[in-house]
Amino acid sequence: MRFFSAEQVHRALRFDTLADAIAEMLLANAVAPLRHAHALSATDTLLLMPAWSDGRAGALGVKLVTVMPGNRERDRATVNAIYVLLDRVGGEPLAVIDGEALTLCRTAAASLLAARYLARADARNVLVIGTGRLAPYMARAHCQGRAVTRLRVWGRNGVGAQTLAQMLRDEGLPAQAVDDLETAVREADIVTCATTATAPVVHGAWLNPGCHLDLVGGFRRSMREADDAAIARARVYVDTYAGALSEAADIVEPIERGVIARSDVLGELVQLVGGQVAGRVGADDITLFKSVGTAIEDLAAARLLVTNAT
Repeated sequence: MRFFSAEQVHRALRFDTLADAIAEMLLANAVAPLRHAHALSATDTLLLMPAWSDGRAGALGVKLVTVMPGNRERDRATVNAIYVLLDRVGGEPLAVIDGEALTLCRTAAASLLAARYLARADARNVLVIGTGRLAPYMARAHCQGRAVTRLRVWGRNGVGAQTLAQMLRDEGLPAQAVDDLETAVREADIVTCATTATAPVVHGAWLNPGCHLDLVGGFRRSMREADDAAIARARVYVDTYAGALSEAADIVEPIERGVIARSDVLGELVQLVGGQVAGRVGADDITLFKSVGTAIEDLAAARLLVTNAT
């Protein structure tokens, strides 16, 4: 059995090849039950995210996540995760993988995969909203998927945006921190939002025709990144119906208020990849991809990592 550190995960997984692996796993009809959440106390939670597939893409794995808010006072990470990959036939453990690194990579790769179907082919101006752990991976993924000429970064903390932009520039990306969020959104071809916002930071009135909006930060019903107008103006797609329609407030709340109908959620990622639903139809379409994460993406990433290492 092998162990893969965060450094090894980031070094081994390219976003474009991981996007291909996620597409393959989706088309293999992999199974991913909704994550199991177990309350360990009034504040602490254990999450279990299993998935498996058969056939040529056969694999079996589970991500274990602990959420311990009290760790802030202990100067320790509040969220920790590991991933265990097992042999699909015999069940023997094959690898233990740093779970946070795997999550960061697969989340960004899934958005890259969606953007292949939803963003304009000539999209060159990318805006990253947020400066947390996930934000640089979203920037790198979207830049790897197209010839980006302008990469802008906005955060509530201007110093954080400057720091992230400098880090991305040091990697050779055309990054620049911005203070005016509205103007940056209006000028962007792709807006990727990776925040923990509980109130919308992106407004539909700001979205120009042809824009692709990528929402990856909100994963609880208490979190919103885009307002109802943004949802109403867009062709809406999700990573999975099961996850988004139960956990994504950006989608569920507009449906509950009658802003959009359930039928206005036009498809999930596997349907885009498989050609069952159309993605971008016209150059002026505003498209939206809402991701809450699925264990199928974790499984694809873990399988690719271990396969490439053998």
